[in-house]
Amino acid sequence: MLNVFPAQHDSLTKQVGAPVSATMWIDLVGPTDAEIAEVEAATGFRLPSIDALREIKSSSRLRYQHGVFYLSTPLAVRHPDAIDTQLPVGFVLSQTHLITIRFAALTAFDDVSERLADGRETPGSSLEILLLLCEESVDRIADLLEQAAGDLNGLTSRIFRTDDPGSPHAARENRILRRQLRNVGRLGDKLSEIRDGLQGLGRALTYIGQHAGDWSGGTLGSRLTNLDRDIRSLIEYEERLAGKVQFAMDALVGLTGIAQNDIVKILTIISLVGIPPTLVAGIYGMNFKNMPEYDWAWGYPYGWAMIILSAIVPLIWFKLRGWF
Repeated sequence: MLNVFPAQHDSLTKQVGAPVSATMWIDLVGPTDAEIAEVEAATGFRLPSIDALREIKSSSRLRYQHGVFYLSTPLAVRHPDAIDTQLPVGFVLSQTHLITIRFAALTAFDDVSERLADGRETPGSSLEILLLLCEESVDRIADLLEQAAGDLNGLTSRIFRTDDPGSPHAARENRILRRQLRNVGRLGDKLSEIRDGLQGLGRALTYIGQHAGDWSGGTLGSRLTNLDRDIRSLIEYEERLAGKVQFAMDALVGLTGIAQNDIVKILTIISLVGIPPTLVAGIYGMNFKNMPEYDWAWGYPYGWAMIILSAIVPLIWFKLRGWF
């Protein structure tokens, strides 16, 4: 899909299918080959493919050639089936045009386009539009981090602040531990994707500030500085959350190990308690000729008494030792 925002009367109006050459911002969403060819013919810029946008080298993500920036960064997006994933977003920036290339819906981009369409924002340059997109993206990322912090606090509360009821249903408790472990793992993966997006935006803005500081008469320098400060603070906050996620992960692994040790302890006690009765039964099960107990009137009850007593004595000893 090709969305363009022509500059008309010092404001931007969203028009699908408007002349590309007369636009300030061209937003390509899952573009077709025909749309890419149209934009390239109108602007003279070579647009990167999705494979090029996925490159992780700094030289591939940040390029400045002949007065044009070619930038890319990964951003976390949510599909309609509520699955978070990470897709690259590309920016081609000159003093007259901004071209954005994305392959999924991004709420930040849609919100900025609505603000431009209804006249709430009237940017005077392509760089200012890019700053609007970055500011809105940073705001969305901050919301995601706040949501992640709330989810993490809920998880840690269930992990650490709930007393162990001593329930005998070990299988159910193990299922709960596994579910919590998966939730913590998903949260850690989500934070990792958020961090990649923040770092990518931060590098792109720093690169723009180094090469385009005099664009727009230098009036946007303070916004670049504020954005850089916000991104750094969010990265620090994400690092603290990642540390807490790792701590929760280690705790859950430890709790899982304790639960497994309890099961092994029970099996060990059962096996040890069963050894003496088995020994007694084995002794009196030998069919030798001269075994005096065979001639006793109370030999059978005596055998049972020895078996039961040999099972009870180890249980008492384990109890006194605090094994259960």
